[in-house]
Amino acid sequence: MEAYLDNSATTRVYKEVAELTAKIMLESYGNPSSRHGLGIEAEKLVSEALSVIAGSLKCEPKEIIITSGGTEADNMALIGAAEANSRRGKHIITTCIEHHGVSEPLKYLSDRGYEVTYLSVDKQGIIDLEELQAAIRPDTILVSIMHTNNEIGSMQPLKEAGALIKAANPNILFHTDAVQGYGKFKIYPKKLNIDLLSVSAHKLHGPKGIGFLYAGSKVKINPIIFGGGQQRGLRSGTENVPGIVGMAKAVSICYENLDNDIKRMYELKEYFIKEALNIEDIIVNGALGEQGAPHIISLSIRGIRAEVLLNALSERNIYISSGSACSTNRPAISPVLKAIGLEKDLLDTTLRFSLSTETTKEELDYTLDSLRELIPMYRRYKRH
Repeated sequence: MEAYLDNSATTRVYKEVAELTAKIMLESYGNPSSRHGLGIEAEKLVSEALSVIAGSLKCEPKEIIITSGGTEADNMALIGAAEANSRRGKHIITTCIEHHGVSEPLKYLSDRGYEVTYLSVDKQGIIDLEELQAAIRPDTILVSIMHTNNEIGSMQPLKEAGALIKAANPNILFHTDAVQGYGKFKIYPKKLNIDLLSVSAHKLHGPKGIGFLYAGSKVKINPIIFGGGQQRGLRSGTENVPGIVGMAKAVSICYENLDNDIKRMYELKEYFIKEALNIEDIIVNGALGEQGAPHIISLSIRGIRAEVLLNALSERNIYISSGSACSTNRPAISPVLKAIGLEKDLLDTTLRFSLSTETTKEELDYTLDSLRELIPMYRRYKRH
């Protein structure tokens, strides 16, 4: 049997998405900038896809900028917004648990004269709104707070944060990395006072190498990629038509039965956690129940290094992660786990199990049975 529980790293593409993407590659392969029939057909497909994506956010299609994924969307939002608004100030606020797609561009900006304030989080990985309020200054131009943490599933109070930010100064831009939240929740940027929002298709059963940035129509950002002037000059380059259409198809499938799918994922998550806690010395990280994301489970398993158990499970065709998949080539203790104050001896014992709408109870039972067998065995081995 196989149990794929690494959906926060990437998801399997929906069959309908794969078939549609292949069809477009073979049949509707024109360049959307070309003025012949195939080009016009490709342009129409892109336009229809943008309407689908915009509909999921209740925004205008012109507010969707196609990117190569979440990381590029984050870079465009942060660097583009900072450079476009630098005359108003050079102060940026973020959290200490952001994905590298946000933290690395902010390091780049910090090296170029911008000042970044990092908000702390509590044991569940949630920011303090009073700390956010106190951090806002007259020269603050941008706040970036993620929707859902990719390691422990904590969800930030974006509605309250957005209202607070705009009350302090309506000109401050509010960005959220929604890579782990979009496709799991109904997110309406205008209702949340969000100006910029980043998404990656492969986290919601779409193709890899495609994503988008929502940028409100009144938001001023500079391009970071230059060329032929596509997408109103904000992101040059020939549009990835199969990827765009495939992403829109994944979006439509995700949001078609969202409420039922999310309810089922929460039930599976609750079941898995309840059974896992019957195993000695397992600690759950992040918020429980619907205060946390429906698909992310972080477990610290005392006495066994995460890498050891990850490899043992992999040998049984159970696929999980020890943290952010984007960090696997840079081994280090997770800053997220440090930020929530996890005990020192648990920092390198933490595993992430992440579900999708395709996850079955049978996969979870197979994984739980393996954990019940492997954990005591490795603990005995360590004692000897």
